[in-house]
Amino acid sequence: MRSCRPLRGTSCAVPFVSCGVLHPDHPSARGRSPNARQARYRRFNRMAMKKADLAAHTSRYDALVGKARTAEQRGLYREAVRHCLDAWEHIDGMMQYGRRYDSREFSSIAAIDMILRYASFLLDYESLDELEALLKECRRIERNTSQSMSDKLAAARERMWENHRLWDHLERNPGFRQDQLRQSLGGDQDRWRAVAEAWERMGLLHREPAGGSYRLALSTRMGQLVSAKCPSCGSVADGPKAMFLEDTRCPDCGCKGFFVLLHSNDAHTEED
Repeated sequence: MRSCRPLRGTSCAVPFVSCGVLHPDHPSARGRSPNARQARYRRFNRMAMKKADLAAHTSRYDALVGKARTAEQRGLYREAVRHCLDAWEHIDGMMQYGRRYDSREFSSIAAIDMILRYASFLLDYESLDELEALLKECRRIERNTSQSMSDKLAAARERMWENHRLWDHLERNPGFRQDQLRQSLGGDQDRWRAVAEAWERMGLLHREPAGGSYRLALSTRMGQLVSAKCPSCGSVADGPKAMFLEDTRCPDCGCKGFFVLLHSNDAHTEED
């Protein structure tokens, strides 16, 4: 068996990942400046497509949203987000086809709504920045949806930073009582409870019953160094846990995919 080794670009002393949010200097965050993101979507405003092209975009969009919903049902929320991001380049064609040939009206967009739903829980500021760039470069989305995408984006960002405060608080205070969150953080106790319940469903938080409430403990620290196995070649690599919750390129075979996190005993077995 191959022995465990760090992924390139990781550091055991100072990981790039904190609270599940990529530091701007993280390798996978480079090249994703506002200008780079806008360039990715700029072609939308110049594309004149025929019916067959629009139908192809619609088919691809539907397929990717279907994959995202399947991942969501399996509890693979980061994978669901990735499929939705991949679907965004097909939104314009899908909407044009729907309006021209199916007389569709859009209140919202499923591939955007799923990002807005989970980005705040996953502390995924990158996806929200991507959405801002998309809305700027493809203004038809905002014009042709009855709900305000910009308002929903602003609300998602506000929720994300509030959730970041909660995550940081729980990292500093493991075992903190749920019914004392408002006293320490302010805000709405019902909202803090809802976030804690959502993180529990996502496997990010453990809630231990305690005297009519719960004690809260993060199931993992996102910057913790862990071992994970490549789904393609089976080699094992070490790195911050949050890196393995995203599409990661294997240093051995070069394939990208979601690594399988290993328990310590499993990692030792791979080394034997």
